[in-house]
Formats: sequence, structure tokens, C-alpha cells
Amino acid sequence: MNLILETNRLLLRPLELSDAEAMFEMDNNPNVHRYLWQSPTQEISETLKIIEMVQKQYVDNKIGRFATILKETGEFIGWTGIKFVNDHVENGNTNFYDYGYRLNEKFWKKGYATEASIAWLDYGFNQMNIQSMHAYTHAQNGASNHVLQKVGFQFMEDYLDKDGVIWKWWQLINS
Repeated sequence: MNLILETNRLLLRPLELSDAEAMFEMDNNPNVHRYLWQSPTQEISETLKIIEMVQKQYVDNKIGRFATILKETGEFIGWTGIKFVNDHVENGNTNFYDYGYRLNEKFWKKGYATEASIAWLDYGFNQMNIQSMHAYTHAQNGASNHVLQKVGFQFMEDYLDKDGVIWKWWQLINS
């Protein structure tokens, strides 16, 4: 996939195997996984498998999560992007576009999630012509819930996952 998006501070590009070390550092942090099923990555081989799975999504779905790079330093700060969810059911839904992101803890509270979100929503609605974008967040993840609200997502409902954890279901309609 040869798509690259840029914002003032960020470069958004397809994930590469060379991102594995920085991605593993992020996903190995229990704080990053506080609202993500409490299962930090334990081995870099898991990270490599995830990158390969995302690269397959690029081929199959023409979109997927992208490496998010700080332009100023070239650092991998996490991943952001649009995913076509067709591999599981979420809140009774499948075959939908989902917006999501995950950032390394040292890059939290700097506005990067909002900046990347604005770029991705613009791309999804204006280049891909997506009509409806969804997102889902852990109900207690105040920071992510705030970012979604700030970029225009509407809260639709709370729902329980298979483990009884409350999640929030969000939607943004292309207008």
C-alpha cells in the first residue's frame, strides 16, 4: 500500500516490519492496555504477526491501521487509522469501517490522537467516500472518549462485551 497522509506534526504511513521494536515497546506497556483487555504483548514475535495481519488487511480491504510517525524526530508514536471490520462482530455489527488509534504512553496528552483523527476522518469521508464511521472505546477511557467527541463522533450506546465489560459505541455520518 503506498498511501501516506501528513498533518502538521505527523506522518501516517503503512506499518512495516521495521516498526516492530517500537510497536512492541508500546504494546508491552500495561498502562497502554489498561482499557484494552489487560493483555500487553509479551514477545516481539506477537508484534510481527500483528503487523503481517495488518499488511494483509491493506491488500484485502485497501485500508488498515497505519504507523504514526512524529515528523520532527522520525519516532514511531503508535498507530492510527481506519479498519474495515469483517473478522468479528462488535456490538452486533460486522462489515463496518472503524476508526481507532493506539499511542505509546510517552506521547499521550500532546494532541496527536486528535490531529491524526482529523486527518483520517477527512481521508475516509472525502477520499474513500465512507458513509458511516464507527468507533468503540472502553467506557472508562475518558481520554479516548473525549477525543472521539472532539472530532465529531456521536455517542450511540453503551454495550457489554462477552466478559461483561462496558464499552461505548460511537458513530460519525458523512455529511
